[in-house]
Amino acid sequence: MSFNRIESAELAGKTAIVRVDFNVPRDADGNITDDTRIRSALPTIQHLQGHGAKTVLLSHFGRPEGQPNPDMSLRFIVPALEKALGETVTFVERPSPDMIADLDQDAIVLVENTRFSAMETQGDPKMAKFLASLGDVFIMDAFSASHRKHASSAVIGEYLPSYAGLAMERELDHLAAALDHPETPVMALVGGAKVSTKIDLLENLVSRLDTLVIGGGMANTFLYAQGHDVGASLCEKDLRDKALDILKAAEKENCRIVLPVDVVVATEFKANAESRVCGLGEVKTNEMILDAGPDTVSAILDVMDASKTLIWNGPLGAFEMTPFDTSTVECAKYAAKLCRKGNLICVAGGGDTVAALALADVLDDFTFISTAGGAFLEWMEGKTLPGVDILKA
Repeated sequence: MSFNRIESAELAGKTAIVRVDFNVPRDADGNITDDTRIRSALPTIQHLQGHGAKTVLLSHFGRPEGQPNPDMSLRFIVPALEKALGETVTFVERPSPDMIADLDQDAIVLVENTRFSAMETQGDPKMAKFLASLGDVFIMDAFSASHRKHASSAVIGEYLPSYAGLAMERELDHLAAALDHPETPVMALVGGAKVSTKIDLLENLVSRLDTLVIGGGMANTFLYAQGHDVGASLCEKDLRDKALDILKAAEKENCRIVLPVDVVVATEFKANAESRVCGLGEVKTNEMILDAGPDTVSAILDVMDASKTLIWNGPLGAFEMTPFDTSTVECAKYAAKLCRKGNLICVAGGGDTVAALALADVLDDFTFISTAGGAFLEWMEGKTLPGVDILKA
């Protein structure tokens, strides 16, 4: 995909409206527990400063339901952002074009939570037009907000020349490299609890991959569709026909589907529950499949060895509990090793993926890990993202 990049924008003497994502996690005392999203915004802000642009930052925080809520004010971001930048940040509750114009050209402004107005999530053109009136160009730097047609992240682009910020560029470039023009053979590992949440994803991927590994609870639905008894396991039996359709589509597209060939089962869903490894025909009525077995792991590692690109979304088992984290951790560590050697491009994101890879201690070893959640999934599903669409060259 060709899109407008910040490097091509005329910035000197301009005011840039920048959509960032400062929806950061906080503890009970209000302290920021993970400043990744703040740090990811720094390169774009510094680029704007270095090219003579005034910077106006827009972000949401939490779900204030369209009403001002002191507990969800973005004011708490200012000290952390100032420390990270080494620059003064001006916090503005109610901006106006004149107010912004009166600030020094090197000013960095953070506007109050965009979701304090119901017009934001409604994608109201009036709000978008007002926000656009604050500046000269729009920089979209929040991929995580790009799948919603909100006033500050998409509709504003209808009123200003729009460019991708540096964090947005990095995300789009890596996703395009993984799915649009990957080094082949390309495989995906898709896990998680339910098929119902990932039907669009699976239907899109089978037409674009060489191999698709399906794990987690969703694999049970496919095993059931193939006639295997899954005992008391999580299984969406009503999606049997849909699972069979996906298998048929994969065969038609020459995409190999890899499902568990052995499983780890237990009668209790809890950490360190008594468990055993068994074949697909050996699951008892009162047993739940909670992880993939060692033969399945070996098969997945073989696929990784034969691939050049890996897209990872979701865990292979109940990774939050030992010993049912085994397959996820082993596969993640092996993928990381191949990535470090330069043998495999590894791109991951969505849902519990980041937590699962953090458990395996491989976050720094993958080529790219997206924290965008819903936007990552919708991109992988082949859907149009409003906040990306406005950037098309």
